[in-house]
Amino acid sequence: MSQTSSVEHTIQTIALAGNPNSGKTTLFNAFTKLRQKVGNYPGVTVEKKTGTLVLAKDRVVNVIDLPGTYSLAVRSMDEQIARDVLLGRAPDTPKPHVVVCVVDASNLERNLYLFTQIQDLGLPIILALNMMDEVKRRGIEINVEKLSQELQVPVVPIVANQNIGIAEIKQLIAKGVSAKYTRQWRMAPDLEEDVEHIVRLLKQHEQMDDATAFSEAMSILSIGRSFMSGTNAVEDFYNEEFRFQIEAIQEKLKQKGLRARSAAVEARYNWIKSVIKVSVKDLNRKGSEITEKLDAILTHKIFGWMAFVGIMSFMFYLIFSVATYPMDWIDAVFSSLGGSLAEHLPPGVLTDLLVDGVVAGVGGVVIFLPQILILFFFIGLLQDTGYMARAAFIMDRLMSKVGLHGKSFIPLLSSYACAIPGIMASRTIESPKDRLVTILVAPMMSCSARLPVYTVMIAALIPEATAWQKAGIMLALYALGTAGVGVMAWVFKKTLLKRQKPIFIMELPPYRFPSFKAIMLQMWERSSLFLKRAGTIILAMSIILWALMTYPKHEDLTPHDALQQSYAGQLGTALEPALKPLGYDWRIGIGLVGSFAAREVFVSTMNIVFNLDEEGDVETLRDAFRNAKWPDGRPLFTPLVCVGLMVFFVFALQCLSTVAVVWRETGGWQWPLFQIFYLTLIAYILALAVYQGGRLLGFQ
Repeated sequence: MSQTSSVEHTIQTIALAGNPNSGKTTLFNAFTKLRQKVGNYPGVTVEKKTGTLVLAKDRVVNVIDLPGTYSLAVRSMDEQIARDVLLGRAPDTPKPHVVVCVVDASNLERNLYLFTQIQDLGLPIILALNMMDEVKRRGIEINVEKLSQELQVPVVPIVANQNIGIAEIKQLIAKGVSAKYTRQWRMAPDLEEDVEHIVRLLKQHEQMDDATAFSEAMSILSIGRSFMSGTNAVEDFYNEEFRFQIEAIQEKLKQKGLRARSAAVEARYNWIKSVIKVSVKDLNRKGSEITEKLDAILTHKIFGWMAFVGIMSFMFYLIFSVATYPMDWIDAVFSSLGGSLAEHLPPGVLTDLLVDGVVAGVGGVVIFLPQILILFFFIGLLQDTGYMARAAFIMDRLMSKVGLHGKSFIPLLSSYACAIPGIMASRTIESPKDRLVTILVAPMMSCSARLPVYTVMIAALIPEATAWQKAGIMLALYALGTAGVGVMAWVFKKTLLKRQKPIFIMELPPYRFPSFKAIMLQMWERSSLFLKRAGTIILAMSIILWALMTYPKHEDLTPHDALQQSYAGQLGTALEPALKPLGYDWRIGIGLVGSFAAREVFVSTMNIVFNLDEEGDVETLRDAFRNAKWPDGRPLFTPLVCVGLMVFFVFALQCLSTVAVVWRETGGWQWPLFQIFYLTLIAYILALAVYQGGRLLGFQ
């Protein structure tokens, strides 16, 4: 079957397609730089990434970064969106004029499967052979000209994270690409005849072109669903006469023992293997041997866990040691700013607001930016090197026992940085129940917003602790949240969201040298988001809480009594009977109320509560905690209270942004409200158990 179309010189839209971890998004970043826009496709929760590529001073094209998929079989929302965009059926998204198909050149056999499906659509394609440095390192030779000849498309070798080959792709895009393609892979003759028969029917009655008709025919015969229908149901898209003919063909194939789906997959892979055989040579196995030796350790059932714990411990050690210096610099800046404002501005409400509310509140959170940057750096580094896949492998055995899908690992791991991208990453999970379980438990993974609270509490708990001791406590808190994820996933799978034990098949990518440029870009994006939160949510909450803790004014009372008589103090006092069993007083109650907007607000609130207007660093707040007393003189922040607070923050859902994302992802308020209730209840019960259980055992 011959399929021909052409593209005019002026290209308006290009789409980037490829498997997950093929480097597609790295190429997207290289194309668009900071000219990007992230949103959602209308009506669904799949992330939509678009940008612009400058080809010349007067020539700009739109770029769409399609979701990473292994096929267009429409088994998940990501695959459906990728298919719809390529067909020009996605709302508010133009049909691409050219598709840049990005493949991992070190694993052509798997990556070219998606390429064959896109090629069947009759779209002009440029094949980007990414990770050619890895190919060279592993001793593999690819005859690019021969590969291009066999695939009938332009082929460009690239190393996206080093900007190698990017200019050549841009030149091809600017020049224009034509789609002149004759399908090479073939199925059994009887099956080919039936496909041709359906193609003729579709062209005759539905006015489809060759490429679209062929893809539709394969979809109908292979999976019994319409490739073109928005509902995927054949009965919703075609009339009864057409459906009758399809059913007759399917029955005939069934009697002959032919299965269109497996036959098509086998035919595609057989052709791909024949192409690779004449265009690729594996000269040695040096690179593969290194990967195998490392995997023997990092995926071992014992040594793999030891390596995982060691890597995490080292990360937390750096968070507490290296981050100290820039934290001190930031503290000095805010201390100087607060002191300067207090010195040069006239006494009054505005000065109090700026010094005690804005500077103390926002500064008390921004000071933790270095720790968060180190966390993001490590996560990016582990992802880029290929270690994350090994971590997923060793975790899968444990995850499968509690009923979690293997694809839940990346969303849950992403939640260590922030629950919001973690929850959004769950879109790749095909089963709605598995996806919902992942969403419900993801907030228990300790995110970066908890770091400021943990840091302050650890400092108050063990003032003289070394960086390694602090890292050990931090690791224990992260492990506690992870254990909570496992327990609650098991409970949900046994009760609300019953489902058979999932099967997870994954491929371990080769180890790669990380792209520090890509890691720095990720750190920039995440730190910008953190600072945006500090400049919006935390600033707003700091101002609101300052006002609530300042009014009504009582000039004749001591600062402590005036705070207790303020609106915030009255709210905290009203909550104290419920919080006292946990060892908390009304001041901690004020902090907890504010923290339900964002966890970091707890630290800024405590800075305001203890009137730390010029000093907002960890040591000053730690000293304020150690000096805080109950009315009878007993210390407030005892070791049990500090541990209980950390446990509370491990489990409580204290983030309005996360609640909003869960509402968007689940399509209603039922699950977000349930999530707030059950996580707050768990946090309260466990904090109560820590405090009261510790007292029974003789601890303070």
